[in-house]
Parts: sequence; structure tokens; C-alpha cells
Amino acid sequence: MGKVISFTNKKGGVGKTTTIVNMAAYCADLGKRVLLIDLDSQGNATTGLGFSKSALKKSVYAVLVDDDKITNNILPTEVPLLDILPANVDLTGAEVDMVYKRSREAILKNALRDVKNNYDYIFIDCPPSLGLLTINAWVASDSVLIPLQAEYYAMEGVSQLMNTISMVKQHLNPGLVIEGVVITMYDGRANVSKQITAEIKKFFKNKLYEIIIPRNIRLSEAPSHGKPIMLYDPKCVGARAYKALAEEFLSKQK
Repeated sequence: MGKVISFTNKKGGVGKTTTIVNMAAYCADLGKRVLLIDLDSQGNATTGLGFSKSALKKSVYAVLVDDDKITNNILPTEVPLLDILPANVDLTGAEVDMVYKRSREAILKNALRDVKNNYDYIFIDCPPSLGLLTINAWVASDSVLIPLQAEYYAMEGVSQLMNTISMVKQHLNPGLVIEGVVITMYDGRANVSKQITAEIKKFFKNKLYEIIIPRNIRLSEAPSHGKPIMLYDPKCVGARAYKALAEEFLSKQK
């Protein structure tokens, strides 16, 4: 049965989608069957894997709001063993449309029952907010992975994020745990990056991944080409970092 992991941070622009797309691609490249669910209305994971969200008829919205079967909406990607449940433009209104549905916080969890046995890992790209879509992701998940940027404001929203996760754990999903924390967009030349990294390590201790993702122009270019970094520039420093992160992630699963 596939392990479900939400990639989440209430702060935008921290490399969350870059991290989920590239970890999913490298885990698939390492032989794991992976489903990526794009639950962010910006649809960046969808476009980052080569799909046009404005042209898509199949989407996570159809599953959450229209009660369509999840199997009808999953698409294969260019990466073998990696599938996506994409987002299209309809997702922007999903939280309003879900409000009056029965058991609205567990819609995604119930939908995933049909496919959990088909995958080793199901990664969910959460929106940078703590609304109903994120709650659905956390209720459906076994764990939460938090990408954090090594900058001054990185820790600002973490306490609120942790409190919200605790509330979901207490009331809706007792089994939810922190999978890990990954530092992204790291600038080794800046003293503040080193200081913030030390603070993050002190706070999260052994939950912090050893692999740190550096700032890398090739990583920021790849989504505009609709490709994960392993297909766009597999030899760049960002690609090597994400491959190493995927290997560390999988080694911890054992």
C-alpha cells in the first residue's frame, strides 16, 4: 500500500513544488511507482511536468467536487513509473465548492482508496495556505514533508504550521507525523543561510535531511520547459542534489 506524503509550507516561494516534482521524478527513476497529486490551484506541478492546465479536462477538481473516480483522472508523465493527478483552472474555486459536501475534509482520503495499492508513494503538492485543500491532503496523508528556505523569515510561520498539524492530528488524523524537513534555495556564500540552517537543525533535530538543495539557475529554468531537472539538465548541481535527496529519503524508509 502506497505511503501518502504531503509537501507543505504556508509560505510561498520556498521551492515546495520544485522539491515535489524532482523528488517524485528521482524516486520513480530509482524504481518506485509514484503518483503526484497537484492540489495547488496555481498548478505549477502540472505545468512543471509538461501539461497545460488550461487545456486539461481530467483533474483533481473532478475528483474532489464532481465525484469522478480518481482512476479516470490520472495521467502518465514523461518519466516512467511517475503518474500525475493534475490541477486545472477549476481548482481555484474548489474550496468554495467543497464547503457543503458531506465529510468534506476526507474527500481525497476516500478517493485514494481506489489507487493506494497501485503506488509505492503518493506525493501531494499542497497550496501555500491552511485551507480545506490542505486539510484534505493532511487527512489523507501518513506524513508531512516541509521544504524550508534558508532565509530570515523561514521559521516565522513554522510554529503556526506545526500547531495546525497538531490540531489535524488530534481531531482528524491521529497517525499523521512529520516525515522530514528539507532546506531549499541555499546560498552557501551568505552567513545568514548558515545561521538559519543551524536554527532549523536545532528545532527539527533528526527530522532534517542532510542533503541541502542549493540555489541553482537550471532548477528555476526547468519548469518553463515542462520537465523535471533529471530530463532538463541531469548533470547540473541542482539535479545532483535532488537525486541525492531522493536517495536519502528512500534510505530512511527502510
